[in-house]
Amino acid sequence: MTNSTHTDIEAAAFRRLLKHLDERKDVQNIDLMELAGFCRNCLARWYMEEAQARGENIDKEAARERVYGMPYAQWKAEHQTPR
Repeated sequence: MTNSTHTDIEAAAFRRLLKHLDERKDVQNIDLMELAGFCRNCLARWYMEEAQARGENIDKEAARERVYGMPYAQWKAEHQTPR
């Protein structure tokens, strides 16, 4: 397998994970943290850090919007439930 193919597969798996999380808005970040040790915010932070490591200027809010599929404040208002 070439490096390009490997990267394409990883990118596709990441997009699939984002789609899955988007389809499961009922699953709260705290639930993900308790079960898996990471949440949507972790993914956004990792995305931002990896982009910055490659010289791309992506801030926290832009990374969150990529992961959440909408501005974080909007997602929080529409989908976050009280604990």
